[in-house]
Amino acid sequence: MFLAVMGFIAISAQYVSAQTPEPAAETTTAVAADETVQQEIPIHQQLKAKFIEGGAGFMAAILLTLILGLAIAIERIIYLNLASTNTEKLVQRVEDAIAKGGIEEAKELCRNTRGPIAAIFYQGLCRTDEGIDMVEKSIASYGSVQMSQLESGLSWINLFISIAPMLGFLGTVVGLVMAFDAIEAAGDISPNVVAGGMKVALITTVGGLIVAIILQLFYSYIISKMDSITLAMEDASISLVDILVKAKK
Repeated sequence: MFLAVMGFIAISAQYVSAQTPEPAAETTTAVAADETVQQEIPIHQQLKAKFIEGGAGFMAAILLTLILGLAIAIERIIYLNLASTNTEKLVQRVEDAIAKGGIEEAKELCRNTRGPIAAIFYQGLCRTDEGIDMVEKSIASYGSVQMSQLESGLSWINLFISIAPMLGFLGTVVGLVMAFDAIEAAGDISPNVVAGGMKVALITTVGGLIVAIILQLFYSYIISKMDSITLAMEDASISLVDILVKAKK
């Protein structure tokens, strides 16, 4: 993932550099020489060079944001995948358990089944002696608890999505300040004077935006996964109440 990010940064920086107008003959010669040198340098060294050119401090902060965001996102994805169950199969098994061995067998089945739906079923089955109304209230209350567990960590991912571009823009501002300082010190506005500051400005911005895009993709996937689990929880809860109503008749 780090190599992919730095690859995007390197390509973007090269693209921006290619857009800068220069004298035709000198530009052609310089570009040809630069491409020859870059082809001879291994890709990991080019990425390392771009990382350093972007400013080690800012690029390290952006990279840390990516690592932390990905760590939380991957943990959430694993948790949500483990929380996903075959709802129709579980409902059918609970109904069969109630028909064969009563509520206690159904509770034992739910206790030994992984996932939030089975946990909600267990809480509802524990209140069957108090009536259907208490079962529904118990399901609703414990459903809120399960939803909070599913949403755990999302605020941090959202924070990292916001921070990454801000760090990039901060690097842009610092790079521009460096460029103006160089102009003031040299008393000249030639490209060579401002090139160092502009590299920091461009590379950090590209890095921050790429990190934000990557984390946003993971965030969107997690939200869609949560929505599907939430719908399954709601449908399963209604099915459980229907099963208990039929069992009491």
